[in-house]
Amino acid sequence: MSEKIIIIGSSGAIGSAFVDFYKSQNPNNFIYSLSRSNPENDVENNKNFFIDFENETSISEAAAFCSSDGPFDKVIIATGILHQDEINPEKSYRGLQKNNMDKIFSINTFGPTIAARYFIPLLRKDEKSFLGLLSARVGSISDNKIGGWYSYRSSKAALNMIIKSLSIEVARNNKNLIIAGLHPGTVDSNLSSPFQSNVPDGKLFTPKYSVECLAKVIDNLEQKDSGNIFAWDGQKIDF
Repeated sequence: MSEKIIIIGSSGAIGSAFVDFYKSQNPNNFIYSLSRSNPENDVENNKNFFIDFENETSISEAAAFCSSDGPFDKVIIATGILHQDEINPEKSYRGLQKNNMDKIFSINTFGPTIAARYFIPLLRKDEKSFLGLLSARVGSISDNKIGGWYSYRSSKAALNMIIKSLSIEVARNNKNLIIAGLHPGTVDSNLSSPFQSNVPDGKLFTPKYSVECLAKVIDNLEQKDSGNIFAWDGQKIDF
C-alpha cells in the first residue's frame, strides 16, 4: 500500500536517505521533501519545498503547501546540528557561549517543536500515523556518564521532553498517531565527521543502513510506544 510521507531536512544525510528509502519501497509513495536547499524542480511523486527552522513563517508556509495533499501517513523531522563554523561541542563549562547555545537550541529543539505544531494536524486520524523527530542517545540524562557537549546534550534532552508532552496531548484526539524520537546511531555524515576516530569498529553506519534500521523500528511501533525514544536497533532509550 502506498503512503503519503513528509521528510523535513531532506537535504541532509539521514533525511535524503529517508527519501530514497521510501521511494524504493514503493514507487507510488507520495513524498514531500522539505529543506533549506530544496531542488527547484519536482519529480514524479516527489514535491519539494523550502523550510527554515529558524523562521516560523517558512515552517507554516511549508505546512500549508503540503496540506492540500493530506492527510499524511508519516512526518519525519530529520534535522540537527552539532557543530558549525565556530560552533563545536563544549568539552568544559568554560567553553559555553550564549550565541552558540541559541543556535543549537534553535535547530535541535525550537525548530522541530514548531514544526510539530504545524504538521501534526496534517497526519491522518483514521489509521496509524507517525511523527518521528531525530533525537540522540546523548540526550538521555540517565545515560550521561562523562559530561561535556552541554548544548547538544541539553537541546536533545529538551526535545525528548517535547516529544513526551506532545504524545500525551495528541493522544486525546488522535489515538492512531504515534510520536517518537529516533536515535540513528553514529552515521557517516557531516555532523559526525570530526568525531569518527572515536567510534568503535562496526558502529559507524552509512545513512542508508541507519535509515533501513529506523524504518523497521517505525513499522513495529505501537500506540503504547508513543512518547518514547528509540535507537536504530529498536532499543528504547531511557530519559
